[in-house]
Amino acid sequence: MTSDYQAKKQFLASMISVYGRKPVLEMLEDHSLLIHKLHLADSNKPQGIIKDIIRAAESRDVEILYHDRKSLSRISRNMKQDQGVVVDVHNPKMNLLSKAALKSTEKTGQWLLLDNVTNPQNVGMIIRSVAAAGINGLIIPRQANASLNALVVKSSAGTLFKAPILLCDTVSEAIEIIQTQGLNIAVLAGEAKEDVFSFAATDGVGTVYVMGNESEGVSKETRKAATHALSIPMHNEVESLNVAVAASIVAYATQIS
Repeated sequence: MTSDYQAKKQFLASMISVYGRKPVLEMLEDHSLLIHKLHLADSNKPQGIIKDIIRAAESRDVEILYHDRKSLSRISRNMKQDQGVVVDVHNPKMNLLSKAALKSTEKTGQWLLLDNVTNPQNVGMIIRSVAAAGINGLIIPRQANASLNALVVKSSAGTLFKAPILLCDTVSEAIEIIQTQGLNIAVLAGEAKEDVFSFAATDGVGTVYVMGNESEGVSKETRKAATHALSIPMHNEVESLNVAVAASIVAYATQIS
C-alpha cells in the first residue's frame, strides 16, 4: 500500500457522518469541530432551520453538496431519520486500529473492545466513560456494533470527539492484531473467580477488556481467544449490569493502582 492510499484511508476512517437538522446545525455552530462537507437533499426548501444550516455552513466556508433523496440516504444510511441533512465531521481522535496504535503503550495500556454492542445509546455512554476515565482508547469493529451516528454523538454528550477511538472492520480482525502485540484479552464472566478490581490493580501487562452484546454477552469466538475471565462483584442477587454501566466500572477499575 502506498503512503497516499494509507493517508486517504486514515482520513476517511476519521470521518463521522451526522444526520438530522438540529444535530447538524449544532455541529456547524460548534467551531471546535472540523467540518468537511454538508450534504443536503435537493428537495429541501431553503427556509427555517434549513436556511440556518446553509448560513452556518457558508459562514465557515464548508462545501455544500446537493443530492436526490436516494443518493443522500446512501450517505446517511437512515433515510427515515436523516431529514434531508447530513454533515461530515472530521474526528482527529479517531484512527484505524493497527499494531503501531497499540505498540507505544502496550506494556501499560488499557483499552476497551466492543463485541456486538448494537444499541447506539450504550455505545455513546461507553465512549463518554472512556473519555472520562482517561484510558488509552476504545476499539470499535464497524461490522459488529452500532454505527457512529447522531444518536451516538448525543448519548456521548459530545465526548465522541474527545475519546481516543480505534476502528477496524471485524472483531476477529481486532483480536488478531491484539494477539500479535502480546496483550491480555479479558472478558467479563459472572462466574469468574478473579474480579476486575484486583486484576486491574496488580497486572503489569497491557490489557484489552471486551464488552459484549447487551443480551448475549461476549461472543464464543472472543471467549476462546481470551486470556482472562473477570467478574464485577455484585450483591443482593443482582445477576448482571447494563453494558454501558459495566464498561464504566471497568474503565475506572483500570486506573486503580
